[in-house]
Amino acid sequence: MKMTKADIIEVVYEKVGGFSKKEAAEIVETVFDSIKETLERGAKIKISGFGNFVVRDKKARIGRNPQTGEEITISARRVLSFKPSQVLKNALNGGDPLP
Repeated sequence: MKMTKADIIEVVYEKVGGFSKKEAAEIVETVFDSIKETLERGAKIKISGFGNFVVRDKKARIGRNPQTGEEITISARRVLSFKPSQVLKNALNGGDPLP
């Protein structure tokens, strides 16, 4: 099962109340835009009780085409990594549920 942005908007609309669906969509979009802009700047995002998002730089390296065995250069790039908090890990492994 997956959760889409539309599902998140629906949850915000139902659980928070006092907002129209359009306003709930704007709130969710604003949160995602803020997260994206922060990560684009290379800053770390720490959400207490959830985890950390960090952008890392990977250097160029030599790899192999698995079909031909030919060496290829894998270009340098930025990658996003997520490290869950202990609270989230516990909730995922049957421990205490998230607050």
